[in-house]
Amino acid sequence: MIDLSWAQVSARRLHRHALAPSTDQRADPDTDAVAGVVSTMCGAHAQVASAAELSVGLRVPGATRALVRQALWTDRTLVKSRGPRGTVHLLAAADLPMWAGALSALPVPPAESGGLLTPEQTEQVLAAIAEAVADAELTTAELTEEVVARTGPWAGERVMEAFQDTWPRWIAAMAAASRSGVICFGPNRGRATTYTSPARWLPGFVPLAGRAALADLVRRYLYAYGPATPAHFARWMAVPPGWATSLFDALDLTEVTVAGTPSWVVAGDTDFPDDQPSGVRLLPYFDAYAVGCHPRDLLFPGAAAERALARGQAGNHPVLLVDGTVAGVWHSRRSGRTIHITVEPLRALGAGRRRELAEEVERVGQILEGRATLTVGTVSVGPHA
Repeated sequence: MIDLSWAQVSARRLHRHALAPSTDQRADPDTDAVAGVVSTMCGAHAQVASAAELSVGLRVPGATRALVRQALWTDRTLVKSRGPRGTVHLLAAADLPMWAGALSALPVPPAESGGLLTPEQTEQVLAAIAEAVADAELTTAELTEEVVARTGPWAGERVMEAFQDTWPRWIAAMAAASRSGVICFGPNRGRATTYTSPARWLPGFVPLAGRAALADLVRRYLYAYGPATPAHFARWMAVPPGWATSLFDALDLTEVTVAGTPSWVVAGDTDFPDDQPSGVRLLPYFDAYAVGCHPRDLLFPGAAAERALARGQAGNHPVLLVDGTVAGVWHSRRSGRTIHITVEPLRALGAGRRRELAEEVERVGQILEGRATLTVGTVSVGPHA
């Protein structure tokens, strides 16, 4: 059995996430390159749009937020939908069949609809949504009108409690609609969110069969985040650990050890770089590398766990990554075109690291189409600030 060091694992993950130092500084990346890195990282968390744009831009030399937006809203090589853990992600449009098939095959909590819809009503709502958004981008209010017109007044009854308000009954089916590929996000209309059909991004879109889709998802996850355990995958997808173990057992995987702990990779994918992990990176909120990589105690060693995790959860703080390991936190504040960046290292940075950090700050400014300034000091704001 292959026994791997944490350094070997970190070096491979950095390379596969396109976060290792690169000499490729081409000035004309395209939206296919953007979609390629999003596919490899299994989606970019997009609850905060600017964080997703930075997360992707850091991995594509020469990219800016404008290119990410072009990939999403113009060329449609990306789609904004629900991904891991049911959270908003940018996904590669070409991967939509796999995502819809895999998400539909996950174990669903029995009370997902809150008892507000019967199975038959859910099917009626899903069919109504699919018809309404087939060639349109609709706000929630507009979609409510369309769903009620196609199903009946019951779908519009305001019985779903949420955020000190009540929503129409049909919204209880939104999770199922997203998961099964009936709906995805359209471009915002002012401050209003819109929804549309994923088939507009990928003509002829049909979800992949569940078993095949799950197998593909595990292989992609292990390519980007492996070696990993079923428990790591379960946490990444928010599914029961026992279910994840059964899924791993059914696939052709190779067992290895990481610092003596059993983990798995895709069968035959056992090449690891000889070089040490290197480089300084500023990863935004909920960056895929920080959220998906384990073990937590090695990725967030010592003080990093206390400073950058929230009850063991990664992503609440943007992190300073040094040689593949979390070594601090950071925060940015925009004022016009100026982006004020404060970085709080958890250990002293030598002159070489300071230069790398300054270069990374400059790159962040380029991606976000502004001019970034650097202050090394205490980050006084809390998570999600």
